[in-house]
Amino acid sequence: MKLKYALPTLALSAAILSVLPSTALAIGGASGARIDYQVQGHIGEVVMNPYDIAPLTAIIRNGGYVLKEASVRIVPKENGQEITYQVNDKYLLTYGGIPVFGLYPDYVNTVEVEYTRVYGAKTEKIKESYTLYAPPAYAESAGTKEEQTSFFTVDVKKVAPEFKDRLYLLNNLQDKSGNGTRTVWNNPVGGALEWNFYPVNAVIDTSGDIRWYMFANPIYDLKSIYKAGVMMGFKQNDDGALTWGYGQRYVKYDIMGREIFNRRLPDNYNDFSHSMDNAANGHYFLRVASSNHKRADGKNVRTVRDVIAEVDQNGVVVDEWRLFDILDPYRDVVMKTLDQGAVCLNIDASQAGHTLSAEDLAALDSSDKFGDIVGSGPGRNWAHVNSVDYDSEDDSIIISSRHQSAIIKIGRDKKVKWILSSPVGWKAPFDAEVLTPVDANGQKIKCENSVCEGGFDWTWTQHTAFKIDSMSKGDTIYVSAFDNGDGRGMEQPAMPSMKYSRSVIYKIDQKNKTVQQVWEYGKERGNEWFSPVTSITEYQQDKNSVFVYSATAGGTFDLSVGAFTSLPNPYIEEFKWGEKEPSVEIQLHGTRGYQAMPFSLHKAFTK
Repeated sequence: MKLKYALPTLALSAAILSVLPSTALAIGGASGARIDYQVQGHIGEVVMNPYDIAPLTAIIRNGGYVLKEASVRIVPKENGQEITYQVNDKYLLTYGGIPVFGLYPDYVNTVEVEYTRVYGAKTEKIKESYTLYAPPAYAESAGTKEEQTSFFTVDVKKVAPEFKDRLYLLNNLQDKSGNGTRTVWNNPVGGALEWNFYPVNAVIDTSGDIRWYMFANPIYDLKSIYKAGVMMGFKQNDDGALTWGYGQRYVKYDIMGREIFNRRLPDNYNDFSHSMDNAANGHYFLRVASSNHKRADGKNVRTVRDVIAEVDQNGVVVDEWRLFDILDPYRDVVMKTLDQGAVCLNIDASQAGHTLSAEDLAALDSSDKFGDIVGSGPGRNWAHVNSVDYDSEDDSIIISSRHQSAIIKIGRDKKVKWILSSPVGWKAPFDAEVLTPVDANGQKIKCENSVCEGGFDWTWTQHTAFKIDSMSKGDTIYVSAFDNGDGRGMEQPAMPSMKYSRSVIYKIDQKNKTVQQVWEYGKERGNEWFSPVTSITEYQQDKNSVFVYSATAGGTFDLSVGAFTSLPNPYIEEFKWGEKEPSVEIQLHGTRGYQAMPFSLHKAFTK
């Protein structure tokens, strides 16, 4: 955002200078060295938005003193949520002062701090208050008639007492804009830079107030090949910092906005989206695509969402999973059932309810049409992997493949360990790895084609397949997923309003290759909770809970075209483990969600 100021005339400038003290005297010279900025308290100046991308943060500088044992409290608005946290001494050193997080936008905030100040041999414990104004939350506008606010409005429906302290990080997307459609990466063919939505990332509290947001412009440019794309795959690491990627980059920043790294993808890969998982050894698993792949027919293509690259701390690629070599890229049974009006974020209402026939796919497969289109084989969107979860127990990855309606575990040896999916369409050797549904007693459930008895169901065009580490042991593991539900049962329903989504948890016996469905939510909510794309289900160990974001639910659904014709109104829910009703329900209005998650101040500042 660039501000323009009118320059005064020379005469006016001279008049102003004639009544001001000498500039030399103001900053030094005869009057001596001096501080010419405001200092409120007993230490140093306040620096608002210290790293340019987090306007609701500040640092109270240490003023040259050594600070220890600091704590911060943001005094809440009336009926608001209190934010308070201890600051590890290492962060007092890193930031050169006390980090302040959680300011209310467009509000004069009262910030209470306590700290120990060391000056030579003197040590003092100080408690004081600061008054800090933070500006309104700002995001670029796409200029669409649907936009009513830069961000969204929040309707807090329900929050149980034990969840009152929650903060939720939202990874949302603005409508496409004219600025974001200037560049399409299509050389030689393929790619996904047309996914170019301005980010709307924020943290809200359980009172519905924004307490942090990202002003992305310093690190993001819709018109630049290497600085644009969709920001996706957010994860708060154990060190408290955030990792994610966008377009041709993958990055790590702390919540104050301090850059830890911001890197271009290794040249062998392109088009990051959806998922960036981290391992304990500092490696990252990036869902990317091949920059240049030679197909069996001799054609060179850029592939689409079908490669996992593992990079070390220095950005060196140490391994890769080329899914077109590992899986069957020509399994097309799911693609024949996909609603072409909602092929993930490429939503086209004019194609709503339409599916591809075998003839359509055969014609496409034999053509030179490549890119981010549903079709078989490398160079087309046959896999659409939207999550990667590294399992350190057996050095493998668990992926969610939307366009195969499958959750798949693959080892370091690039061999498939198991497949959680309808068995329809899997050829040898993959058919032997498909999990068998069982009930709570371990008895096999009767299934016919893609429909099972006893309430069991597979996931359909799902997002986020995550192992629940704390509950898994040996060959018995638990996996959570958001079952979006398009193409459920390998068909489109008679009426679009019959579609529904589920949040689901499975118990998998990896040795015996069986799967039991142990929890689900959403089916009973019907179409009003249906998210055709995006969304997340993830277990939270700190509260023994399941977090859910139905991220594209609740838009205006036009039965005449069978598609959402207004921005969605996503739902945030959090459930105590095993409960069927949420302890938290918050609905956002007027925003397209991708994912969300609880955010930990303990990890960010105290740990």
